[in-house]
Amino acid sequence: MTLLMYACGLRISEAITLEVSAIDRAGRMLGIIGKGNKERRVPLPQPVLDELSHLWRTHHNPRWLFPNRRGDAPLDDRVLRHSFAAVVVASGIRGKITPHALRHSYATRLMENGVDIRVVQILLGHASITSTAIYTHLTAPTRASLHTLLDRLMTGL
Repeated sequence: MTLLMYACGLRISEAITLEVSAIDRAGRMLGIIGKGNKERRVPLPQPVLDELSHLWRTHHNPRWLFPNRRGDAPLDDRVLRHSFAAVVVASGIRGKITPHALRHSYATRLMENGVDIRVVQILLGHASITSTAIYTHLTAPTRASLHTLLDRLMTGL
């Protein structure tokens, strides 16, 4: 589930409640029901699609992509939060890191690779561009490329 959240920029609630029918294998897209029951479609990377197919073959739940133990409902978000916290501790990462950081990482990665902010807005399901604008912060790679560009402009190259 964390792989999917990172690869597609999902909120916890969106990932947990995903149904098998949300996957468009042919188009490699994922249908998301977001905040306010708004629908959006996001690209689904092939390696993630392969992992989801493998996962589904282990449980064969006809409805839920991430079912609870009984298979009659989606996984409880507390299970994800607890598992994520355990991984953070085991990795030695210090500070408060939540599963929502995966969504932030997705947006930042897209913007650092030149994806227009309006496209990122649509992929994240933000109603307002101001919600997306928080991802325009300058990260180390962005600062480095900006320095290179400015140096080149100032030297006339």
